[in-house]
Amino acid sequence: MALLVQKYGGTSVGSIERIKAVADKIIGYRKQGHDLVVVVSAMSGETNRLTALAREIDPEIRGRELDVLLTTGEQVTIALLATALKMQGQDAISYTGGQVRILTDDAHNKARIKSIDAENIRQDLAVGRVVVVAGFQGVDEKGNITTLGRGGSDTTGVALAAALKADECQIFTDVDGVYTTDPRVVAEARRLDKITFEEMLEMASLGSKVLQIRAVEFAGKYEVPLRVLSSFEEGEGTLITSDMNEGDDVEQAVISGIAFNRDEAQLTINGVPDTPGVAFQILGPISDANIEVDMILQNIGADGTTDFTFTVHRNDYDTALKILQNTASELGAREASGNNKIVKISIVGVGMRSHAGIASKMFEILAREGINMIMISTSEIKISVVVEEKYLELGVRALHDGFDLEGDENE
Repeated sequence: MALLVQKYGGTSVGSIERIKAVADKIIGYRKQGHDLVVVVSAMSGETNRLTALAREIDPEIRGRELDVLLTTGEQVTIALLATALKMQGQDAISYTGGQVRILTDDAHNKARIKSIDAENIRQDLAVGRVVVVAGFQGVDEKGNITTLGRGGSDTTGVALAAALKADECQIFTDVDGVYTTDPRVVAEARRLDKITFEEMLEMASLGSKVLQIRAVEFAGKYEVPLRVLSSFEEGEGTLITSDMNEGDDVEQAVISGIAFNRDEAQLTINGVPDTPGVAFQILGPISDANIEVDMILQNIGADGTTDFTFTVHRNDYDTALKILQNTASELGAREASGNNKIVKISIVGVGMRSHAGIASKMFEILAREGINMIMISTSEIKISVVVEEKYLELGVRALHDGFDLEGDENE
């Protein structure tokens, strides 16, 4: 039988009833003969509740004390789940990140894992215990409690699976796998049986919310098979792997999925001098403000000037526009303008590498719907376009239908 690392998110352990249901599920896996390490998040809403309490005292709280506070959420869950397992006759033990000795750097609120001492866990598994570990947390070299930031419990699960050389890391959530696109937008969206790490990384970075990027990166780096499953219903879920067998016929699935991001904003500076270093002069101040830039487009004008367009997260739009307006004045540009009513739609698939004409087909599909593309970005396995916000759902549906993603992937 297999060694499995399972991770259950906040909604999966959101109440005592849900925790008991998770215990039932774990015991089912034990009866099949599997060894289990279980990583859990805080109960749904608990991290937000703790954060709100802290901000009543210090609205700007961050750093060490916030980490000390927030990690108590997971500590509650591990104790309750281990107790629920014991009440059903299954030997279990709970560990905080520090007790496992998940060693991180000292970057509070966004720490990164440096190493894991898995010896105690191995000893527990050897005597038939289920090991329940608090996700999202670790300790630095001085013993200070740290948290791993957004998606930290997923990262904990994958890291433990890598350290233990587990057969699979299973992420249980409120969806039953990875879909060709968001089923709330396209009712005909189909669950994928398999997807590559490359494709999942692209989809996560482009707006898919199923898995956090850091967890997928970690799994890909250490070749940990990753499976997304539902906590609420049975099923095989979606396996994320680098090992796509010949029988999977990867080339047939030219496009695996469509991702989209509503949190986009576009900024343009017109009529800047077309001279070396101008891109740095434009983007340097943006970077200094800790604003990440996504897509970039530069057009050369006939008069020796250039127009420079880029996208940022919509939350950064107002700040970035002010910075760009100052830069425009310093460079003697004609104007700086922006648009925060745009979205990004992306098609993703490793099959693009061996199929020509994918971009032209995508553009044709959008053109038939009267959707104008504002910006275009490509890589080996993805094509992204920026369009007006009002065309998001129409564009996603048209592309999903045009690339026949609702069809049976085994046909």
